[in-house]
Amino acid sequence: MARHAREPRESREPREPGKNGENGKNGENGENGEGRGPSHRWWVLGVIGLAQLMVVLDATIVNIALPSAQQDLGFSDGNRQWIVTAYALAFGSLLLLGGRIADLVGRRVVFLIGLVGFAVASAIGGAAPSFEVLVLARALQGMFGALLAPAALSLLTTTFTVPKERAKAFGIYGAIAGAGGAVGLLLGGLLTEYLDWRWCLYVNLLFASLAFVGGWRLLTAGAPVDRPKLDIPGTVLVSAGLFCIVFGFSRAETHPWSSPDVWGFLVAGAALVAAFAWWQTRAAHPLLPMRVVLDRDRAASFLAMFISGGGLFGVFLFLTYFLQKSLSYSPVSTGLAFLPMIAVMIVTSVTTTNVLVPRFGAKPIVPLGMGLAAAGMVWLTALDLSSTYAAHVLPPLICLGLGLGMVFATAMNLATAGVSARDAGVASAMVNTSQQVGGSIGTALLNTLATSAATSYLVGRRPTPAAIAQSQLESYTTAYWWSAGFFAVGLLITVILYRRGVPRPHPVEEPEPVRT
Repeated sequence: MARHAREPRESREPREPGKNGENGKNGENGENGEGRGPSHRWWVLGVIGLAQLMVVLDATIVNIALPSAQQDLGFSDGNRQWIVTAYALAFGSLLLLGGRIADLVGRRVVFLIGLVGFAVASAIGGAAPSFEVLVLARALQGMFGALLAPAALSLLTTTFTVPKERAKAFGIYGAIAGAGGAVGLLLGGLLTEYLDWRWCLYVNLLFASLAFVGGWRLLTAGAPVDRPKLDIPGTVLVSAGLFCIVFGFSRAETHPWSSPDVWGFLVAGAALVAAFAWWQTRAAHPLLPMRVVLDRDRAASFLAMFISGGGLFGVFLFLTYFLQKSLSYSPVSTGLAFLPMIAVMIVTSVTTTNVLVPRFGAKPIVPLGMGLAAAGMVWLTALDLSSTYAAHVLPPLICLGLGLGMVFATAMNLATAGVSARDAGVASAMVNTSQQVGGSIGTALLNTLATSAATSYLVGRRPTPAAIAQSQLESYTTAYWWSAGFFAVGLLITVILYRRGVPRPHPVEEPEPVRT
């Protein structure tokens, strides 16, 4: 029977890290590896960053391989979307469950299981003899990715508790999260062009093996003794709700919005998520405690990740189409074209978390990043069939790198700052869920709007090669404008929600009881 549960307040009295045994514990028996010195923590960051890169780039690396995989396995254009959708459905719907499992079972254990499962799924996909096996492998990748991603971010949260080190760590991690998609485009192009499409999946075995060895050696085993029961009703409601939302928007890419396959799933998903939110106020052991989402800075950060996830696809997806179809770039050249943006994003992320946010706070920085990203998208609308990379593509990419670097690093940091150790996994899962669901919604909306723009342009015109090329350009321009609108909305929301001033150092909680 549901009952009201009084949630403990998070401590607001700061304590100096390193006292009372906080270092290396944070509620688990040294699981995060802290306490062995700064150099050890940076090795842990390397392991976590490698795992996160594998998960993020997998969303785009397979897109590059799709044409070759389709030719090899002989599936139809209509079925092609399931290679992408199977991953998105499993990943997006199970992230919150994966985060809570990491809190209950132990972050190290879940991290390592996620790595092994992701590697096995990648091997199955790489060796897939048929379309059905490949779809199954992609779904398994999404399932184990939903374990791996929140466990990785929560390990980062509990490992780096000293403000200066935390700022650097989240700057690097935020850059990986933002730039991983572009890395996937480059790596996918190289592997497809010089090896085989199957290596776009096999390459994960290398990433996972390195991360597993590092995690096994660097992360100390441990798990909390006090393990509350898993919120089964909440798990069912939110998993089903997110599944319906992601599936509904995925169907919108190939079906009209009036189709029951689209609006029916979207309405059902919204109702299930609303029921989940109500249940979380009643459950004895909620899957997503309200204390995690009701903090203003944290809520602003979740929304920033959601909006950025939607707008970011306007960069990677449609600019990739423009470079390959309009400018005749090869897959490798397309990936290389994004490298300057990646470099700028990395530098900006580290600078933002280490210099700008400690001095000015998040309120001016994240909205400024949203504004720069919006400006970059507007800049891209000027592209035409005579555009060149250096004069017309590179400048807006630099602008986007500056803006996204400010947004991702800051939002990821504040979304998990001050979260108690028992909630680190689910808070981290909310970051990933926000970005994933935002990306799914953004992809569906932008694809639909872009297709409509191309169709409208061709009405009353002969479908000559020149007209078709111009219609494609119209579709890309429409997507850029709407992406700019996403970021503009993000600017307004983050200006309103983020608190003024520099974020206060959050206390490191007393370690929870551990098994011996």
